[in-house]
Amino acid sequence: MSASPSSLPLSVIVTRLRAAGCVFAEDEAQLLISTAQTPAELAAMVDRRAAGLPLEHVLGWAEFCGLRIAVDPGVFVPRRRTEFLIRQAAGLVRPAVAPPRTVVVDLCCGSGAMGAALVAALDWAELYAVDIDPAAVRCARRNIAAAGGQAYEGDLYEPLPAKLRGRVDILLANVPYVPTDEIELLPPEARLHEARVALDGGADGLDVLRRVTAAAALWLAPGGHLLFETSERQASRAAELVARDGLTPRVASSDELNATVVTGTRPRDGSLWPGSSP
Repeated sequence: MSASPSSLPLSVIVTRLRAAGCVFAEDEAQLLISTAQTPAELAAMVDRRAAGLPLEHVLGWAEFCGLRIAVDPGVFVPRRRTEFLIRQAAGLVRPAVAPPRTVVVDLCCGSGAMGAALVAALDWAELYAVDIDPAAVRCARRNIAAAGGQAYEGDLYEPLPAKLRGRVDILLANVPYVPTDEIELLPPEARLHEARVALDGGADGLDVLRRVTAAAALWLAPGGHLLFETSERQASRAAELVARDGLTPRVASSDELNATVVTGTRPRDGSLWPGSSP
């Protein structure tokens, strides 16, 4: 049951949100009204949104790939552009008459949105998610529970079960890729209300990615794929890192979603690049 619109008129909410700089004030007002359970809750939600909290943190959820993903305060909000990555990943899974489970790992999982969305698009999958942020792990556990997924707290591959080495079909890695010096240029919603560890990619934005690609071949199954999002200007260098660590890179872009995704594929002959390390 949502709050009665008469408790706080739509026009009043829209005016308040516009004054706070919300570009889609009408749409946001409707979402707040439909989500709030009482007039008091609606008023509090409007106050939080007007104060600059991300809409998704105010609502407690975000829509991603047609799913409603729980998003707790401070947890990275899944971006619509990342839906392009999920489409790319789903297209790499080959259907079969009697397929084994597709093993999916979601590194730097945040809310677990990517893993949850990909598994929802597949017929038969085994899902594992990892994040270094305890709040993100708690959130991810809720979002992937229905898919039977498991979420671990720790640094990249470190907490994953050893049995997954050489078995991962799809490795999703939504690594932070904003250069440290550019964090201050981000919108306040991200800069002030999302965990910095989910945003800061180091001096050139590729620090975490380097650590992911260095060990990816050890975890991927022969023919398995690593997918991650990056900026258009970083894509060439990111693809070089993928190739350096023994995977075959491919760069794909979506003008519609303003998204760039790099895919790295482990050779099907099962060979490992000599420099690969755990």
